[in-house]
Amino acid sequence: MDLGTAREFLRAHHRAVLATSRADGRPQLSPVTATVDDEGRVLISTREAAVKTRNLRRDPRASLCVLSDGFFGDWIQADGTAEIVPLPDAMEILVSYYRSVAGEHPDWDDYRAAMERDRRVVVRITLTRAGPDVSG
Repeated sequence: MDLGTAREFLRAHHRAVLATSRADGRPQLSPVTATVDDEGRVLISTREAAVKTRNLRRDPRASLCVLSDGFFGDWIQADGTAEIVPLPDAMEILVSYYRSVAGEHPDWDDYRAAMERDRRVVVRITLTRAGPDVSG
């Protein structure tokens, strides 16, 4: 599957499972909400203290299994390299992320305060591969 097709799927389907690597090499899986920015990178909002954040700071390789709302049906796997964008640099990215997934927030000041309070960061993934290319 070409990366453009994977990005279009992610723009329409936001439920995913993110796989990162623990220090001992075993996978760590997290349900996440994902979207795609204007440059084609995957965006995920999480907390500074989350295990996935620590894992990605140590090993930036990330994989996503993105599911359609019906669970059984269309899905993709997308792999790439992640970077962590902390606050304050993450704030406007978090606003854009929210708009992409949920539309306009009723109180942007409250949203920004919650992002600060929760110590939110953005996981930004540059895609390198996507599939499946065949079914079976």
